[in-house]
Amino acid sequence: MTGSPPGAPKASTAVVRDALGVGVAVGLSGFAFGVTSAGAGLSVPQTCALSLLVFTGASQFALVGALAAGGNPLTAAAGAFFLGVRNAFYGLRLSGLLALPRSVRPLAAQWVIDETSAVALAQPDRRSARLGFTVTGLSLYVLWNLTTLIGALGASALGDTAAWGLDAAGPAVFLALLAPPRHGRAGRGRPRGPARPRLPAGAARRRTGPGGGARRARRAGRARPARPARDRGGEGPLSTWIAIGVTAAGCYLVKLLGLSVPAGALERPLVRRLAALLPVALLAALTAQQTFGDGGHLVLDARAAGLGAAVIALVARAPFLVVVAVAVAVTAGVRAL
Repeated sequence: MTGSPPGAPKASTAVVRDALGVGVAVGLSGFAFGVTSAGAGLSVPQTCALSLLVFTGASQFALVGALAAGGNPLTAAAGAFFLGVRNAFYGLRLSGLLALPRSVRPLAAQWVIDETSAVALAQPDRRSARLGFTVTGLSLYVLWNLTTLIGALGASALGDTAAWGLDAAGPAVFLALLAPPRHGRAGRGRPRGPARPRLPAGAARRRTGPGGGARRARRAGRARPARPARDRGGEGPLSTWIAIGVTAAGCYLVKLLGLSVPAGALERPLVRRLAALLPVALLAALTAQQTFGDGGHLVLDARAAGLGAAVIALVARAPFLVVVAVAVAVTAGVRAL
């Protein structure tokens, strides 16, 4: 086997630097998910289980938002699954590039997301692609889960999260994911996948990421007390765990599918078109539901003001976390008036 070219160490350093930049920048956004999930009524263990097992921000936020709104757990899991289908197409692109042994694919599949795909596909050779994929996946997975825990613990300590405007975090995240991607280096844009940066050229272009959020809706100008997560059928925490398990299994299997099946199986135009359009429709519906819905009723409250502020922040090209923070702050401010 031939040795590495003279510039290999320097090139490897650049790959690690860029991969860590993406992993750290996006991983910190797990805090937003932790806050949103705990604010929606999920327990700290349930919130952390979602990040550990699902590790797809769009699907995580969607599941939390649907459960908090009183949706059926299996229906909520189905919506979260559809948002994760795009990872199968990333897997297809990575399969040929990384050429991972079959024994490694089940482990690598969990890290097949927007960020790792963007970094790996930007590399000039297989060695650099593998390095970028590994460093991005490891740093992002560790930080995403750590900041999820911090966010969940922080939100639990706040008590009534609606009084702090945290029920506007979910709609703001959905809105940020629907906005056009920013130009620039991978990882600089808003997160989408466990947060999600811009997608690599040729990959399915619709980001379908975090969204869904705290459903502490206010009616008649008064915040509701925090409620434990439950479905309309009154089934209790067990149904929430079932929904988490179904979502985790579904999202993992589509990732593994992309790494394992022949490319032609998923590259048909109709399949790609559906994979691009379904997440957009789901995100738009969830944004409206989380902003103007209160159970089976339409309401216009402080969340709408927060979402409007988030739109202004997006137009000003603010970073993802700033967009969410602006929505939360404005919502809390309007309610304090």
